Amino acid sequence: MAEFLTTTGISYRLEEIIKNARERLVIISPFLKIDRRIRELLEDKDRLKIDIRVIYGKTELRPEESNWLESMTSIRTSFCENLHAKCYLNENEALLTSMNLYEFSQRNNEEMGILVSRDEDSELYKEINEESNRLIRTSNEIRVTVARVEASDRNNRTAAPEQTQRTVRQSSGTPTSGFCIRCKADLPANPAKPYCEQHFRSWNRYKNADYEENHCHLCGKDHAATQARPVCRDCYRKHRGLFEASPA
Repeated sequence: MAEFLTTTGISYRLEEIIKNARERLVIISPFLKIDRRIRELLEDKDRLKIDIRVIYGKTELRPEESNWLESMTSIRTSFCENLHAKCYLNENEALLTSMNLYEFSQRNNEEMGILVSRDEDSELYKEINEESNRLIRTSNEIRVTVARVEASDRNNRTAAPEQTQRTVRQSSGTPTSGFCIRCKADLPANPAKPYCEQHFRSWNRYKNADYEENHCHLCGKDHAATQARPVCRDCYRKHRGLFEASPA
């Protein structure tokens, strides 16, 4: 009989599905940002040469995800442009859920899901498995290439932004400096334009205003910012006037 799960149970069962995979593992998630624990589990399965298929969609992979996937010899990755389903299965269990394989979702969102056992619900498991195979067949398999961050780019993400961050916090007026919400590069403070030029081009390919990034546009702290909501709650409260008069 299928088992209903909430957020904590989904995270636990997802780990169990990965750990218990002996032959095959399928991961279907529109968004990918894999946390350390899940990476360790997948790396162990990669060492055991388990057949792992990852299907994602909605947006391009981040450089850190690309670099990591490139190093995994047993993981085959496919892109499905219209993907919205989230499903994780091995040869014995399938998990249908609202949760992306995205660390922010696992830690912050309220999620629901259904766990299906092949032994107890063989027909339902078979249907889920067949649909997963169809998505694999119809998705575009890609060869992930390494996109390493150059030293100069790393400097832009660390030393300079930290200095600007202090200036923003110390100022009692409207901030003039901010950060790219993806890479933390220095930018003029403008909530309507929270990306650097490079990452705006990347974001603009799909134009998902709710795609979660890495940093608050104003203070630079780690935050699941989006194009639609580019700052953390504290910065919004402190600089509300900037949003009321933000240039386009």
